[in-house]
Amino acid sequence: MPLFRRRRDDEPDRGFDDALDDERVEGASGDADAPATTTGASAGRAGGPWDVDDVDDDDVQRLDLGALRVPVPDGCEVRVDIQDEQAVAATVVDGRSALQIHAFAAPRSEGIWDEVRDEIAAGISQQGGTADVSDGPFGRELLGRVPAQMPDGKVGFQPMRFVGVDGPRWLLRAVFHGRSAVEPVAAEPLEQLVRHVVVVRGADPMGPRELLALQLPEGATRVDPEAGEEQPQQPTSADDLNPFERGPEITEIH
Repeated sequence: MPLFRRRRDDEPDRGFDDALDDERVEGASGDADAPATTTGASAGRAGGPWDVDDVDDDDVQRLDLGALRVPVPDGCEVRVDIQDEQAVAATVVDGRSALQIHAFAAPRSEGIWDEVRDEIAAGISQQGGTADVSDGPFGRELLGRVPAQMPDGKVGFQPMRFVGVDGPRWLLRAVFHGRSAVEPVAAEPLEQLVRHVVVVRGADPMGPRELLALQLPEGATRVDPEAGEEQPQQPTSADDLNPFERGPEITEIH
């Protein structure tokens, strides 16, 4: 499957580079009451993620996917999900954890995460799962237990943690899978990654909840899905936020 990988260094540190470590100390708190340090930053993103207009040269290395600019921590892989020949999401894999990121258009006057979160919870409940709302480092979030087939063939429940951040005319949705959905220690590196994502909304008029399409980096190569494995379609708007689907992927090794 296609992906982008930053190789591990010899040191045991698997986090971001020194520039990111410095930013954790200054202004990376998840406190919703922390004051915004940049123009246009909402309470939920006082320490990031950022709008492209908020960011100058901050020395953070990011993978440029067009509408999203995504940091790649050491030892992690980034997979770009494809639907109908269009890149629609980025998934960062860190060992037994994964983080999927989408960006959507939103109205200029108000955020949409509260409404979208309720719709995701209703969808999970309709499929026989459970969804609990709680406060997290980015504000109100959702922990879902989603019905899934286990390796032994039995039906069990897979934890998924849904985080949403409203920005200026956009919504960033992040879904934590695996250990990062339930273990704070495993989630912390991926939460820091979310704080350093940059969203490029663009000036083109778009309907609310319309997916911000991504672009593949130069040199990316397409890898066909495994033979015989049917690939479901990726949802194209927040009206169809099915957390169980993913599309084929594009990969490159860094």
